[in-house]
Amino acid sequence: MSTLSTLFLFGPIGVTELLVILLIVVLIFGASKLPLLGKGMGEGIRNFRKGLKSDDGGQVLESPQKAKEEVQ
Repeated sequence: MSTLSTLFLFGPIGVTELLVILLIVVLIFGASKLPLLGKGMGEGIRNFRKGLKSDDGGQVLESPQKAKEEVQ
């Protein structure tokens, strides 16, 4: 079996499948936790994008004490 045919083994995801997935998520997390889950995912995506756009050149920040010692 080729890789391409393996990808389409289950077919496209339709409305019915999305509703079943949503129902399972509601059953697992509960309806009251869904807004918190969405907020957490949104903040995670936002922080990831901000990290990709940063201009620090991929440098790891040092501890604040070490930075103060270098300045003095």
